[in-house]
Order: sequence, then structure tokens, then C-alpha cells
Amino acid sequence: MQTITVLDDYQQVALRSADWSAVRQRFTVDVVHERLADERAVISRLAESAVVVAMRERTAFPASVLTALPTLRLLVTTGMRNAAIDLPAATSRGITVCGTSGSGNSVPELTIGMMIALTRNIVAEDAAVRAGRWQQHIGPGLAGSTLGVVGLGRLGVPVARLAQAFGMQVIAWSPNLTEERAAQHGVRAVSKAELFAESDIVTIHMPLSERSRGLVGAAEFATMKPSAYLINTSRGPIVDEGALGQALRDRRIAGAGLDVYDVEPLPADHPLLSAPNTLLLPHIGYVTTDGYRTWFAQVVEDILAWSDGRPVRVLG
Repeated sequence: MQTITVLDDYQQVALRSADWSAVRQRFTVDVVHERLADERAVISRLAESAVVVAMRERTAFPASVLTALPTLRLLVTTGMRNAAIDLPAATSRGITVCGTSGSGNSVPELTIGMMIALTRNIVAEDAAVRAGRWQQHIGPGLAGSTLGVVGLGRLGVPVARLAQAFGMQVIAWSPNLTEERAAQHGVRAVSKAELFAESDIVTIHMPLSERSRGLVGAAEFATMKPSAYLINTSRGPIVDEGALGQALRDRRIAGAGLDVYDVEPLPADHPLLSAPNTLLLPHIGYVTTDGYRTWFAQVVEDILAWSDGRPVRVLG
């Protein structure tokens, strides 16, 4: 039988999140629980695979990798967009690429949770209680503060609505945002400079592109309030990590909550690990049990439909 390889199942839940029995009748299923370190490791592990299942953008599939996988015929990614897959290269090699539908409200929920955990020092207070100490920190509440949303789109809009429920004032900026569209959501559109200068918390919800890469750097941190916080649950390279680390060490801003990084998993010697006032999460914005059930059930559907000659949710 042909081989299916499921990549980057760090939590060993892929096969428990859906019914794979019909797939197992047609294919041998191989699951990779660790991260493959580089292109050579990816190519070596997938050399015999006809089908590969990718978890979001944890593993990259540039043309150099796709070209080195002559047996690959179907690449399934969770989500309906994956910047780590070279779609034109896949198409040119006759590789079908399919996706799955969205995963609900998990990223906006985590974003608000990170705001509260960071500003109220929840992790540090938990550690203090366990060590026999009591009330070590003090931080601001959300009500009455200003949230700056960078990217008022699919994720930015629900974040704005959740913030409004907490009594926050919400402003937003993105390159194409109009005053009219922002007003539809009870949000005030501002310039990029105004957003960073006025916000008590800045949260990023833009896709990674050449235009957004390095969008937040030293110039933006220099204009933020010393009491302000940055939250990034979007993509690591949107924020200049070096400039962020310096801003934290200089107390230029009050803190940062990050779920995404330039390199993932975060290297053990990364400077952000020792930066003050940080909340660092392992890219779990989309990681929920209900999200995984939706994704892997549709992964199974994608594989079976392709096997029957009628692929669904084709990308590109």
C-alpha cells in the first residue's frame, strides 16, 4: 500500500482526533511526532510517501523539497492557506494540495487570555503562591484602556469585539483599512503612528508577507508608551525580534506576549527567553481539541476524496 505521512504531531493526537479507519484500509499511515530539523531530514523521511499531511506551517515545502519527492502526489495542510507551501511548484509537479476549513475562535480567545495573563502577571503570581509568597505584583485592568489592533480582518475583528466586551476602547490600522469599515465594528481607524503612540496594548493580526515582514520594529517601540504591551499571535517575522528584545531590556515597553517566533520551536539559547516581562507560548493559538477534531476529520475527507479521484478543498 502507498504511505501517508502525518508530520509534526507534537502532542500525538492526530490519529485520536478523527476516524482514520477508512484511510488505513487504503494506505499505510506513518506519524512523525518530532520536528524534522532541516530540508534533508524532511526529504529523507518523506522519500516513500505518496501523501503528506502538514500541520499548518510547521514544516516548509519549498520547490527544492517538492522536487526531491518524486512519489508525493497529495499534500494536505490544516487550514485553507499555508505560506510554507510553494503552490506553483506543487502544481508544476502534479502534486494536489488540499486544505481544511477554519478552527473557530481559538486565536482571538487566546489573544485576550494573553492580555490578561501578561498585564496581571498571572504566571508569576502562580509561581509565587507555590513558593509560599503572596501578592508579588500589580498590573492594570483592561477596562478603560486602549487596544490597538494591527490588521482588522478575520481575526482582528473578533479580538476587537471581545476587547469591547471588557470595556476597552479599540483603534485599528492596516494598509487598506478605511474609516467606514472600522466604524462598522465600533472601531476607530487611525494611522500606524497613532496606533503605536496611543495604545495601551498592541495586538497583531496580519498575515505574513513581504509587506508585513519587519512591520513592527525599533521605530514603533520608540513611540509606544512605557506602560504599553505588545501581543503577537500572528507570525513571528512581523515583529523585529532583536528590536523587541532591546525594547524589553531597556524597559521601553512594559512587556510582550508572544505565541509566534522567527524560528519555531524557539531555540534553547534564544535571547527572548531571558527578556524581562514576557509571556512566551509555543504557537498554540490554533491548538484546541475542537479545532483538531475539525481539521483531522477533514484531512481524512481530503485523502479519501483524492483517492477516489474527486479531490475537495483544493488550494491554488
